[in-house]
Amino acid sequence: MSADRPPISHPRRRLLQAGTLALLLGRQHIAFGASIVAVRVWPAPDYSRVTLESDTPLKTTQTFIPNPPRLAVDIEGMVLNATLKELAVKVQPDDPNIAAIRIGQNSPSVVRLVLDLKQAAKPQVFTLKPVPPYQHRLVLDLYPEQEQDPLALLIQERLPGAELSASAAAAADDAQEDDDPLGQFIAQRQPTPEHPAQPPAAVATAPEKAPAAQPAPPKSIPAATKTERIIIVALDPGHGGEDPGAIGPRGTREKDVVLKIAHLVRDRINASRINGNPMRAFLTRDGDFFVPLATRVSKARRVQADLFISIHADAFTKPSANGASVFALSQKGASSTAARWLADKENQANLIGGLNMGNQKDKTVQHALLDMSTTAQIRDSLQLGSVLLGQIGSFAKLHKPKVEQAGFAVLKAPDIPSVLIETAFISNPDEELRLRNPAYQAKLADAIMQGIRQYFAKYPPTARARSI
Repeated sequence: MSADRPPISHPRRRLLQAGTLALLLGRQHIAFGASIVAVRVWPAPDYSRVTLESDTPLKTTQTFIPNPPRLAVDIEGMVLNATLKELAVKVQPDDPNIAAIRIGQNSPSVVRLVLDLKQAAKPQVFTLKPVPPYQHRLVLDLYPEQEQDPLALLIQERLPGAELSASAAAAADDAQEDDDPLGQFIAQRQPTPEHPAQPPAAVATAPEKAPAAQPAPPKSIPAATKTERIIIVALDPGHGGEDPGAIGPRGTREKDVVLKIAHLVRDRINASRINGNPMRAFLTRDGDFFVPLATRVSKARRVQADLFISIHADAFTKPSANGASVFALSQKGASSTAARWLADKENQANLIGGLNMGNQKDKTVQHALLDMSTTAQIRDSLQLGSVLLGQIGSFAKLHKPKVEQAGFAVLKAPDIPSVLIETAFISNPDEELRLRNPAYQAKLADAIMQGIRQYFAKYPPTARARSI
């Protein structure tokens, strides 16, 4: 060693050795060490979602095996930890899509997940960049290969215990010449005085004489039921699943409160009639799972909803903000700075909830709906919003005395009067307490129901024509 060069200190020597080792190992080994910090499973009739949250991005390869249906996902640069092992026990027996999840260390640096599925599926695997409150997320969405028809599901709800055959569902979906295909199909299935429902066949204990042949019932629907117009109201509880929405000072989550209110409104709608016509509520989500914004709109259109009401609970940076609001769509800009801010915030739900941006379907639908939105829809939405605001204002403080407008993504159905209700500021401690109160939730549900009645009293529903 040269006399004029100082000896290398131990810390410096260790640093040089570490750098040399990194060059020898290469990039693949440098990435080794990603850690799973949380795992979640979100079962729903539409699809089941599995999310793995990690401190660094995950690199994966996946293979789908159709028979029996299962999805294998290899996560590179990872050692199995206790958090990831919890995923296996998070699958519920009533999950409609996932039967079980198996997890193992497939090689020293690869963890393998195998999702055993209950039915044929169209899996989507994608990653999401960090967005508060989440770090990096790996998302596994398991969509049934046979997509559920929301109109057929609504018919089944209307006729408890009835089995809806594929041909009957197709008939309900293809009855384009009927004014109200849902009402026509239900009328066919319901008993009438001329043709009462037959009791279940009893188990025969001895041969009996066969009854005389009866003439086939007429194909026409009795006049008393043929003219029934089923009035459908789409209720859209905001957020859900990965997206909790706003969170109050006491930890109340917006997604939970608005779902409870939507259930109360649903019960009132289903027990009501308008001018003798039965009503039926359709929920865009009936549980704790995430629904993309454009999908909420397309669901309402597929059941040919007469109204679309999105239910939320507002939040603001200052806890003093208070009062309920009702919003309609605007194509010319927001009616106020606050309305624009709120619309921008609500429209970010896809980023928080986790939308596969590689899937162009939702984006295409969203752009198409934006282009198709009409002046008539906005006019009708303002009328609906006005009566709802009046009913809510009869007992609650209003943030603004009139219906506001902004570019909310969920209000862009071109053929359905659509409003978004901010029931209160969940960020306000006093209003958070009210939103948690079942009696106050019931008041809100009553007000929404009365607003719906008042709207239809002024603007009766017209004949429903198939649009899709």
